[in-house]
Amino acid sequence: MAGPDLPHDAVHFIVEREMEDDGGFWGAVAAGAVFASMEHIDGRRPPHAKERSERAIRARSDRLQRAELMAGLVKRIAAERLTSTDAVAKAARDALSTLPDAKVDESKAITAAKVLEDTARRWAALVPGDELVLEWPEKRQRRRP
Repeated sequence: MAGPDLPHDAVHFIVEREMEDDGGFWGAVAAGAVFASMEHIDGRRPPHAKERSERAIRARSDRLQRAELMAGLVKRIAAERLTSTDAVAKAARDALSTLPDAKVDESKAITAAKVLEDTARRWAALVPGDELVLEWPEKRQRRRP
């Protein structure tokens, strides 16, 4: 995707990775989910890929909504340059008010905002032919929130 702003899916990737949340969009993709906006480019799909995708999406439906709200929260933390855990906690209460029992690790959210800002700068500096590589941690290294 061309343009100076970091693509929305990249925002999700960074937020989910830094918050160690494998229940969001990219965790679902890692688990085999295929969304309508995705295009299969090359190679064979694994056996029962459609069923696996449906299971991965169904198992994460509530967490996918949370991931969307978390991406918005971390973007807000970065935009408003929130650095205190109290300010982040207040922003989190506002952003996640529609979710019962929503908890946020404020320190991880602040770190995610810093990584988001750094990645956005790197993205904006790309020239045609450059690439930005983001790595998703191996499943064994991840913890569920």
